[in-house]
Amino acid sequence: MKIEVWSDIVCPWCYLGKRRLETALAGFDHPVTVEWRSFQLDPTYPKDLRQPVLEAIQSKMGASPAQVRAMTGNVGALAEAEGLTYDFDNAVMVNTFDAHRVAHLAKASDLGTEMHERLLRAQLVEAAVLNDSETLVRLATEVGLPEQDTRRVLASDEYAAAVTADIQEARALGVNGVPFFVIDRRYGISGAQPVEAFRSALTTAATAGATH
Repeated sequence: MKIEVWSDIVCPWCYLGKRRLETALAGFDHPVTVEWRSFQLDPTYPKDLRQPVLEAIQSKMGASPAQVRAMTGNVGALAEAEGLTYDFDNAVMVNTFDAHRVAHLAKASDLGTEMHERLLRAQLVEAAVLNDSETLVRLATEVGLPEQDTRRVLASDEYAAAVTADIQEARALGVNGVPFFVIDRRYGISGAQPVEAFRSALTTAATAGATH
């Protein structure tokens, strides 16, 4: 069974969905491959802009500071239930294109899942700045990528086409928000659904696969 996950590494719901999927897979008695695919919630976000996340949400949604606090408080509480402690107060919004290019470099070395996890944690829990090259190099080496390879990628446009292709494929599938999970190219799950929803979809897919 193969699960493809379109996800953006600044997306709090994506990390939440990743944890819920992992919980569902922990009790699932079938071999499963998970592939992380790139998506940008805001591809138009300026490449060099760094903005406090709370301020960015406020301006994008036209919400008051109190409304933003309520929204982030709600998702933060759900994250806590999955063992994640989000730091919205210090988190910085950036354009994620370069971080996704590094994720593709990692995927080429069979470290895609480890890199995606590291980027999500860096952004949402550690409030790292993910359009900073030195930060991306550090995170990449932490999961086992050679420093010189990561620096080469960041100094070029390597894997840019792969990131763009992932995003275009998501659009072709009708994906307009993440996380989005596709099981065996037959079943789609939109959003950070409850663990039971993942378990149900996995069982349905496994049963269907057994009959083909």
